[in-house]
Amino acid sequence: MYAIVKTGGKQYKVAPGDRLNVEKLDAEVGAKVDLEAICVVDGAKVEADPAKAAATKVTAIVLEQFKGEKQLVFKFKKRKNYKKLRGHRQRLTRIEIESVGSAKAGKPAAKKAAEKPASEDAE
Repeated sequence: MYAIVKTGGKQYKVAPGDRLNVEKLDAEVGAKVDLEAICVVDGAKVEADPAKAAATKVTAIVLEQFKGEKQLVFKFKKRKNYKKLRGHRQRLTRIEIESVGSAKAGKPAAKKAAEKPASEDAE
């Protein structure tokens, strides 16, 4: 099961367990946020009506608030001695999708230590 959600003026395809970076959300680290679903796909049926899809609850957990990479904007006009260099760093929020409707993210399986075969000494 997955959904198309809208946040920060953009749309994202999300499924339970996905991690993504979205534009800054006003929430503390560890808080749960609800996202607005505009389309829900559940194996056999597709709910494309945004009014009906909004009834499906998409919850996410805020993992981190951070700044993205610096974007440089350089403007110039040749032979006019005009140059401007500006930078911008977008504030972002990293979230993990906890559930889409009734589908919940499974917990990651613990890694087992590799078993070493018993070495036999040939005498």
